[in-house]
Amino acid sequence: MANSLQSLFFIVPVLFLIPYKVASTTHHHHHHHHGLKTLHFSLYQQETINKTGYVIVNGVAGPGISQTTTPFGTIFTFQDPMTVTANRSSKVVGIAEGTSITSSLDGLRSISIAKITLSMKNYKGSLSILGGTHNIKPSDHPVVGGTGDFMFVQGYVTSSPVDLKGQTVVYKIEFHLYWPPYAIQASS
Repeated sequence: MANSLQSLFFIVPVLFLIPYKVASTTHHHHHHHHGLKTLHFSLYQQETINKTGYVIVNGVAGPGISQTTTPFGTIFTFQDPMTVTANRSSKVVGIAEGTSITSSLDGLRSISIAKITLSMKNYKGSLSILGGTHNIKPSDHPVVGGTGDFMFVQGYVTSSPVDLKGQTVVYKIEFHLYWPPYAIQASS
């Protein structure tokens, strides 16, 4: 066991030294600040209850199920389209899929895990995010990984409710992404 842990501590840092190619493209929200390649944009998550989002396990205490609350301990899973505007019929450029577990007794907060897969003009790949979500207030979620053009990406996304009435609820998802210098050097 000790030898395998020592090997792991040696291998993991070495993996970060292996250069990977990150796609270098031009995008109107693409900037370079202090040597960092950055990207900022917004999309809209369209979640339709019992169509793209489902309660898997009902919670045990607190308020009932609504567009903004679920009982404590509720497990909710989703596979929601990501659109260019808040309008449900606007162009779909990605999918947000994941799960959340209601973590507050008032039913308004949860722990969320999601993978956002995007296929936009200059960027294709996925972002993995996790963190705490407040159902009726903006919430920041750290980006913990990426694939494709988002390999080595760091940053966060902010989820803000736009429309919480009706069967489909809409959240504005603001992406604040940057690539560390070693990812930029590998793509040069």
